[in-house]
Amino acid sequence: MPAYFPESIVTERHASLFRNGRNQAVRIPREFEINGTEVLIRKEGDCLILTPIGKNRLLDLLASWEPLNDGMPDVEDLPPQIRDDL
Repeated sequence: MPAYFPESIVTERHASLFRNGRNQAVRIPREFEINGTEVLIRKEGDCLILTPIGKNRLLDLLASWEPLNDGMPDVEDLPPQIRDDL
């Protein structure tokens, strides 16, 4: 964000709505640009909230977890079940 638009001052601004095919779109002003190529959109009352989506959200989440040290439990190896033909 440019230095002449401190985040604490620019909190709202008018934006244009337009149609892009069958979708409605909004032209986001430069000072509100969102990094990345995708956002998560949700509606709260009459408000739409856009949240940036990182590329590897699942990988980032998995990397943040501590590894399991318990190992896998022993499981009895049963013979295959014999079933009647359908």
